[in-house]
Amino acid sequence: MESSKKERFYTVPELSKELGLTERAIRFYESKGLLAPKRAGNTRIFSYKDRARLIIIMRAKKLGFSLNGIKSFLDLYDVDSNNRKQTELGLNAVDERINFLEEQRDEIKILLADLNEIKPVSYTHLRAHETPEHLVCRLLRE
Repeated sequence: MESSKKERFYTVPELSKELGLTERAIRFYESKGLLAPKRAGNTRIFSYKDRARLIIIMRAKKLGFSLNGIKSFLDLYDVDSNNRKQTELGLNAVDERINFLEEQRDEIKILLADLNEIKPVSYTHLRAHETPEHLVCRLLRE
């Protein structure tokens, strides 16, 4: 990685534009303790490390992790220089998320099967109680 990129600083609007986030979201993550930019007067100044943290936040949110879980994961960067604890925590969180999503998938399959059973019965019921006018309209559509 070029040292010039690591030495670069960003403002909220720059990060917002570059990462496709709203400025409000960036400030929200800061208010939750996920980011800690430096300040120059009223302007927030984000480092390359802050930018990397924001990318991790975005990815973790996309994968469905909570802000508290993300914060716990990010806080380990400063505690463990070889990132072993962070990796272990991340792996455990990923396993839990996979299990949760697999359970949801199974539940969704059951719900879809139930709905697919109900649908033809409902159509049959409607057709059995169809008025002649409705029958003509339906036949014209088919």
